[in-house]
Amino acid sequence: MSGAVDMLGLGGKVALVVGGGRGLGEASALALADAGCDLALVDRDGAAAEAVAAVVRDRGRRAIGIEADVLDSGAVTGVIAAAEAALGPVDILVTIVGASKLYSFLEMSMDDWDHDQSINLRYFVAYAQAVSRLWVARKQGGAIIATTTGGALRSMPYRAGYGAAKAGLIHLVKSVAVELGDFGIRVNAVAPGATMTSGTVGYMDAEAFRAEIEKIPMGRLASPKDVAMAVTFLASDMARHITGSTLAVDGGSTAAPLYDLRSSRKRTRRKLGALLDVDLENITDTQEMSG
Repeated sequence: MSGAVDMLGLGGKVALVVGGGRGLGEASALALADAGCDLALVDRDGAAAEAVAAVVRDRGRRAIGIEADVLDSGAVTGVIAAAEAALGPVDILVTIVGASKLYSFLEMSMDDWDHDQSINLRYFVAYAQAVSRLWVARKQGGAIIATTTGGALRSMPYRAGYGAAKAGLIHLVKSVAVELGDFGIRVNAVAPGATMTSGTVGYMDAEAFRAEIEKIPMGRLASPKDVAMAVTFLASDMARHITGSTLAVDGGSTAAPLYDLRSSRKRTRRKLGALLDVDLENITDTQEMSG
């Protein structure tokens, strides 16, 4: 392993990734594999989980796919047992499942509310509690990384149930981290902003896409790899004294002011261009500036 990978301290660790069959879960699984982890990938689409596991095995790590629905809390014990039977004791739990529906607060049914809590919050409780009980009994320690959303740090109109569940997850991470710190268990979360996934592409037209980018100081949507690197960092020894934290992976969007930055950016670029004797006004992407 290279020195950089050695610094992560993830070589030979076993990671259980719930939602590992696609999207951010797949990206996180592959990043963890590249850092030296063996992977148990849980997804309601068993074929998708196994396909990602095959890629991990091609990269030289052990991996299995496990078919399970996160809404079935009764399956959690069996999922963990299957992972450990194949790979050995789990060291890392990553939960990266989430879903939302678009509806107003006035039309939301209690079934809608319950579904939002179950698929975004309740399943995390089931998996985090189950692995933590094992770790405490073994005096093992471990790392848990949940996935919330940048929207949970702000308002989410027309997605109130989803936003409440994801905001609740942030609070839960803090509380559970304090309770479990004495046992050597770290609990953190990542909060992705708008991210370039198949789901994002599916619901955004060109105008909405441009409008979303305007809100992001770094001038682009996150990639799944951006989120995966944050997950890997929080799982690693480089974050060994970090717990109870939520790491926003959003290009600065939750830190940005509510007012429009475009006129200020143009004015600043004109001034900086004159100061540095360089044309900055025609640069529209921050990546072009950084190379």
